[in-house]
Amino acid sequence: MAPSLPQFSAARMRSYIFRLPLFTRGIILVIVLLWIASIQSVWDVQKWGALIPDEIGLSSMYRTNTFPLIHAGFFHAFMNILALTPLLERFEAEHGTLTTLALFMGPLSTIPALLYTFIERGLLHMNTTILGASIWVFTLIAMEAVKTYKSNPYFMLGTTQIPTWITPFVMVLFVSVLVPNTSFLGHICGLAFGYGWGLGYLKFLAPPEWALRWIEGKLNLLGRLPHYVSVDQKTYGRYGVLPITNPTMSASGVLLRHNPLLLKLPPYLSFLCIVVGVAWLLVLPLDDYSRKTYISENALLPGQVHTYFAGSDQNVFRGYKHEVDALEGKSNIEVNDKLEEFFKASGLKVARQKYEYKSAGETYSGENIYAILHAPRGDATEAIVLVGAWKNIEEESNRSGVALVLTLARYFKRWSLWSKDIIFLVTADSTAGPQAWVDAYHDTHQSPAIESLPLKSGALQGAVVIDYPFDHRFESIHVVYDGINGQLPNLDLLNTVVSIASGQMGIGVSIQKMWKHSDKYQDRLQTMLRGMLKQGLGYASGPHSSFIPYHVDAITLQPFGEGWQDEMAMGRVIESTFRSLNNLLEHLHQSFFFYLLMQSSRFVSIGTYLPSAMLVAVNFTIMAIFLWIKSGSPKGLTKGSSAKGGKKQLASVKEVNVKALVPEEIVTVRERELFLPLAVVAGLQFLGVLPLFIFNHTPQNMLQPVFIFTVILNCILPFLLSNSLIHYFAPTAQQYTLIKAFSLLLLGMFLSALATLNFSLAFLVGLFSAPLTYIQPLPKHPIIAFILAILLTLLAPTTIVLAGSWHWGSSIGQVLKEAAFGWDVWGMNTQVVVWCVWWPAWVVGMILLFGKPRVEGVKGNVNAVGG
Repeated sequence: MAPSLPQFSAARMRSYIFRLPLFTRGIILVIVLLWIASIQSVWDVQKWGALIPDEIGLSSMYRTNTFPLIHAGFFHAFMNILALTPLLERFEAEHGTLTTLALFMGPLSTIPALLYTFIERGLLHMNTTILGASIWVFTLIAMEAVKTYKSNPYFMLGTTQIPTWITPFVMVLFVSVLVPNTSFLGHICGLAFGYGWGLGYLKFLAPPEWALRWIEGKLNLLGRLPHYVSVDQKTYGRYGVLPITNPTMSASGVLLRHNPLLLKLPPYLSFLCIVVGVAWLLVLPLDDYSRKTYISENALLPGQVHTYFAGSDQNVFRGYKHEVDALEGKSNIEVNDKLEEFFKASGLKVARQKYEYKSAGETYSGENIYAILHAPRGDATEAIVLVGAWKNIEEESNRSGVALVLTLARYFKRWSLWSKDIIFLVTADSTAGPQAWVDAYHDTHQSPAIESLPLKSGALQGAVVIDYPFDHRFESIHVVYDGINGQLPNLDLLNTVVSIASGQMGIGVSIQKMWKHSDKYQDRLQTMLRGMLKQGLGYASGPHSSFIPYHVDAITLQPFGEGWQDEMAMGRVIESTFRSLNNLLEHLHQSFFFYLLMQSSRFVSIGTYLPSAMLVAVNFTIMAIFLWIKSGSPKGLTKGSSAKGGKKQLASVKEVNVKALVPEEIVTVRERELFLPLAVVAGLQFLGVLPLFIFNHTPQNMLQPVFIFTVILNCILPFLLSNSLIHYFAPTAQQYTLIKAFSLLLLGMFLSALATLNFSLAFLVGLFSAPLTYIQPLPKHPIIAFILAILLTLLAPTTIVLAGSWHWGSSIGQVLKEAAFGWDVWGMNTQVVVWCVWWPAWVVGMILLFGKPRVEGVKGNVNAVGG
């Protein structure tokens, strides 16, 4: 019968991992952290801590202790951890945590390192760098080999007796041959120390047990440190205080929850998350973290065709330009009548669409006109849109832009190469008109205010908007790509235009109004932050923005500057772009939809920049969990119990078949009063709907007075709510803690989810809300509370809106009017985040600041939990 192999048991593995002693856990954690730190390129961890023989001196002796903790990569670190863990765990269980700490941070690392340095530099005159915990692995293996030799001197290989103590040498040889880039000499030095320790010659290096017992007693290490191994296991047991098990809490959880060192860690960890998140964002413009743009969709073939838009077409453009100039000052209907004649003269099918929107007490109405060029080689299942709004986003007459649309319509009609229909759209404005047309095209419009489209083509594959309001020649092209709610077009579309303009046509390309870009860190950072601000605000930056929510990739092209490029150059860029889009066999999907641009040819993708927002968001979650644990800690019980006879009361706990006595406060949890904290947080979340509704439904002439009233109320409301809570409910310190915990938990959840949809908005709100993490009641320090309240008011949503309107030189009424228009027409949801996520969290912070916790009684507030 074949022998059965031992089966893997997840329960046994879990139990083994949870019972690892303290120093072993610490070494594993340090190795992992140093490997993570080595991923970045700002600080070279390997160069700092590796054992380099030529650099060993008095000022760099630390290398003899750090080199086992540093590894060359993930596989190196993983394999060493896998090999080291059982050996180190066994050593620590036998000798104790303090002895293991003293040896591994002292002679067990230093002596092999100095021996290696002496041989490598002094005898061999070489300078081979070594790093990794394998030297510890072979040291421990040599110790185990000596133990095995004393009980079992030989093993049989055929008829030959082979000493068991030579097994480590065989392993070193096999590793040196089979594993590349391993140090045979380094492993031999580790073996030498291991044999010396196993044979008893080096045991004098261990610290005396009487000193270790004195340290243990003075510092009460057994009571304070979970998984600590005592010097004297017979008296205290292997781990001093045994972990407990019950249906509601794990052993390690109970011990960790009351560890004073760990309870001090979350605030610092939370602050570290904020700092690292901001630093992460600031390093993105560096070459090591950003990359050059590239075309992912091979079918586009940008700039691979010869453009023919020139010569006589310039005379056609001038004729249309003269006709368009003559329409200046005419009504929308008169303009469309003339445009309809032009389109029909080019042999295109023409249709119109009337629309009407109402927002902030005003009516936005007009009429769109569009013409369809049916592809000679297509089946009307796909289409590309060329848009020229009569008024651009700055309310300027887009005269050259409309004339160029008419000229290109006439020019495209002559070619038979099109496989997709081309729609030429002229809207009355750049805000409501494009939205009405796109909604009606996809049958999501509101009838009868918005008319249905009498003519349609196939699925829209892309859209290009021309914003060309002047007559003179231009220098470069400004590409606008930001969509509604931070949505972006596929990066391939932008890369195609940049490749055609700069590569094929020799025209410079700019983004985010960075007219002069030096490609230095400051310009890259400024470009990225401008893009983040636009995406965070979520408003439409041009007619193209209305297409993006329907998964139609769109951009706006704006000529700028004084140069030698003319309208023909602009037309050739558009012709070549349409020829590339005409090549597509499917919708753009190969490239990125989530990215940050810091130059027209440089970007970072979502996988690189998302951790910065997530780190800012996770700081709220960390503090929420910490506050939840803190709210259940038995404050007051310890004092009461220790007052009787000056001794701590003990409780019996049981894990499997093992029992132990532990201090009662370790297994005591205080009952949490949840109703009031939940009611306060939930009430404020729903209260945020009120300003959201008011500002989206108030007439324009009343927006500014209503906002001023809201600012005043915003300064008074937290104080009134806080006093009402104190007067009617008298919250305890625990209830204030829970209010803050629930508020931060919701904020962290919302921002983490939002970061995947609108990274910029999540990051900005998280950054402005970061001080809320550290707000707490200060009843004994009213002056400090008042100062903090003023500072916190400066970070209130209403204050930020005021500062933003002042920065952009707009009145607050105009800003709120645009926000209401975005809500009613574009479906902008920035207001939801501001009033239903950010504002409630800010109000909770102010309530906490003015809070006066009631002194809670000790009796009846705790329940003992034991096993």
